[in-house]
Amino acid sequence: MNFVVMGAGAWGTAFAVHLARTGQPVTLTPRRVEHAVALLAARENVDYLPGVSLPDNLRISADLKVSLSDAEVVILACPSQGLRDTCMRLRDCAPPAAQISLVLSLVKGLELQTHKRPSEVMAEVMPDLPIGSLTGPTNAEEVAGRLPAAMVLAAQQPEASLRQVQAALSSPMLRVYTSEDLRGAELGGCLKNIYAIAAGCCDGLKLGDNAKAALLTRTLAEMVRVGVSLGAQPETFYGLSGFGDLVATCHGSWSRNRKFGERIGAGARAVDLITNRKTVVEGYRTTKAFAELCAERGIEAPILHEMHAILFEGKSPAAALQALMNRNLKSESFSPFPGVTP
Repeated sequence: MNFVVMGAGAWGTAFAVHLARTGQPVTLTPRRVEHAVALLAARENVDYLPGVSLPDNLRISADLKVSLSDAEVVILACPSQGLRDTCMRLRDCAPPAAQISLVLSLVKGLELQTHKRPSEVMAEVMPDLPIGSLTGPTNAEEVAGRLPAAMVLAAQQPEASLRQVQAALSSPMLRVYTSEDLRGAELGGCLKNIYAIAAGCCDGLKLGDNAKAALLTRTLAEMVRVGVSLGAQPETFYGLSGFGDLVATCHGSWSRNRKFGERIGAGARAVDLITNRKTVVEGYRTTKAFAELCAERGIEAPILHEMHAILFEGKSPAAALQALMNRNLKSESFSPFPGVTP
């Protein structure tokens, strides 16, 4: 099965390396020509995934039209705010007789102005192409380092064709599960970045394990409530794309979102940290998008609300913690059904 990975950041590169190692024909297509030249010269992504050699059978090309000429599955590895542009490039460069059977997104964030999920942006720009999402607790360095991992392939495709893609993506080190709840899989992947910043704030404030455990428990309840209110299936959030990704991103020393939150908890300002960053902290802008979306829909999300206040209104993490601790007391509930508020 011929793959094209559009985007040569850490995760796009790691996934292309994984596919090449499994023997799949794969082309990594950086956005910039000079980046492609550097990758070809060094056979290493020095800027985003240093220390990982690019396999000899991994093709690299900045010519998207050539890369797409025999593509069957295209994987989009870009920041959420660049997804629409990436989709437009794919649409405009795909040859008329293209055999693309599926376009998959690795994106974990909502589009700011529209509040649309990645698959909604993809469907709007490329209405004639089948779409889906690859998500779950998969750190780029660990996947590239051949450590075991699992993820979810979410798409509303005929089962036979989805099984074929699932088999091609999987290996002894990466187990891929399928899901029909594309909405839920994407929402979990987006929301966990917000809560990873909150977990980092706990670390920066040095609140201890008890506080972090309580935070993660309540964030899971909030993820379910927000997700179900937006039309997702509740059980999805207890799987890899929800709870699994939440745990990994909130605890991993590699997590950009967690480290970003840790520095904020230690006293740094979000606006200072985000300026001139080379890598993207998806949870930052996703917090703004979700806060606006929840306000529009009347969805109660107190942790998300406090994170928005910290990141965009100058509220101190300590004051946000105090606000959460002083909320009205109630019984603990994890009912996944709409109309019941955990």
